[in-house]
Amino acid sequence: MYTPPFTITSKILNLVAEISAQIERYAIRLEQSDGLRLRKANRIKTIHSSLAIEGNTLSEEEVHDIIDGKNVVAPIKQIQEVKNAIDTYELYSELNPFDVKDLLRAHGVMMKAIVDDAGFFRRGGVGVFGEQGLVHLAPPADRVPYLMDDLFQWLRTTNDHLLIRSCVFHYEFEFIHPFSDGNGRTGRLWQSLLLGHLHPLFEHLPVENMVYSNQQAYYDAIGKSTHQATSTPFIEFMLDELLKTLKEHQGTPIMIGKDQRESVDEEFEAKFGAEFGVKFGVKFGVNEKRTLLIISENPLTTSALIASEIGISQRAVEKQIKKFRDLGLIHRVGSDKAGHWIINYK
Repeated sequence: MYTPPFTITSKILNLVAEISAQIERYAIRLEQSDGLRLRKANRIKTIHSSLAIEGNTLSEEEVHDIIDGKNVVAPIKQIQEVKNAIDTYELYSELNPFDVKDLLRAHGVMMKAIVDDAGFFRRGGVGVFGEQGLVHLAPPADRVPYLMDDLFQWLRTTNDHLLIRSCVFHYEFEFIHPFSDGNGRTGRLWQSLLLGHLHPLFEHLPVENMVYSNQQAYYDAIGKSTHQATSTPFIEFMLDELLKTLKEHQGTPIMIGKDQRESVDEEFEAKFGAEFGVKFGVKFGVNEKRTLLIISENPLTTSALIASEIGISQRAVEKQIKKFRDLGLIHRVGSDKAGHWIINYK
C-alpha cells in the first residue's frame, strides 16, 4: 500500500494535543443560545473565503444575500460559484470523506455549469503557475485515478490521528491536482469533511477563512513540502492554523450575562490593551467592544454580518462604526463593496 511521505515531529504531536483540548471548548461555544446564528455566520465566511481565494470578488454580504435568496448584481459565473458552494456544503452530512465516489459527486456539484468535466477526473495535463511561472506540474492524467485510489486506501487504513491524516490528504490531493479546475476549493472542503468525522463542530468552523487570511503562508507551506518531498511542513502549518482558528472563533456570546461580559472585557483588553479607550477619549460599551473585536479578526466584514453575529440591528452597528470613524479609531481602505477596515492604534 502506498504511504505518503511525512514525519510526525514533536511539534505535530504537541499541536494535536492542544487542538484536541480546544475542540471541546469550541463545541460548548456552539451549544450556547446563539449557536445557530454563529453557525450561519461561519458558513458565510467559509463560502466567501474559499471562493475569494480562487478570485471570486463577491463580498461576504453578497454571499449572505444569495444564501437568503436575494438578487445580487454580479458576474453570472461568480454567482453560480456561490450557489454551487451553497449546494455542496448542504451535502456535508451526506458525503463520506473516505469514499472517492463522494469526492467526485461533491466536485460535480461544486463546479456545475462552470467546467464541462465537473464530477470527473481531468483528462489532460495541468500545472500550477505563480508570478515566476510554473510552480508545480501535476502527474499525468492517466495516473490520476490510480493515485487517488491509493490515497483513499491509505486514508481508510492508516492508524495515524485523523488531524494528521486530514492534512496529509489535503497536501497529497493538491499535489495530484485530480481535476481540471476546482482543486483548491474541493481540497479544502475535503479536509473539513475529514475533520468533521473527528468532531461535528468542524462543519461550522470556518477553516476556509483561515486559509484565506494566510494565503501566501499556505502556498509557501505547500511549496516547502513539495521541495522537501514530504508533507511534514504542510502538516505543521495547517495544524498550527487550526489551533489558532479554534481559539479565535470560540467567539463572544450574543446573550451577554455577567460572566460573558467579563469574558468580553478580558478578550478586548488582551487584544487592544487596557488603555485603548483612554487614548481616544472614550469608554466602550460591551457591544462596541464586540464590534471592534470582529473587525480586528476579519477586516473584510460588513455591518450586516457584524449585526448578525452580535445579535443587534444593522442600524445600531452602523452608528457604532460612524462613531469609531469620527473618533479616528478606524478607517476604510477601498470601496464599500471590496474594501476593508483598518483599526488605528495610536
